[in-house]
Amino acid sequence: MTRAQQTISIGLLVTSLYLALYLELIPLPSLISNDIIPVLPFWALVSFGAYLLFKLGYGVFTFNDVPKAHAELMKEIDLARADLRTKGVDVD
Repeated sequence: MTRAQQTISIGLLVTSLYLALYLELIPLPSLISNDIIPVLPFWALVSFGAYLLFKLGYGVFTFNDVPKAHAELMKEIDLARADLRTKGVDVD
């Protein structure tokens, strides 16, 4: 099973479970079915966004701890500066 098939399968499973809860095919107390289930997708979206922001921030924070990537990026920056200097652009 490819990664795309696995992702689609998990997405369909979660969507099916949510629709069963939202359409009250699975009985739950009225407090849960009326107050929590309708806002569950928004909560999941906000949580996923917060997770991605944390991952991005942690990656930026620990960027210098990856010496190969840091050295490669610095080489690319130097090459870009040299290329721009040959074209008459002041990059300093």
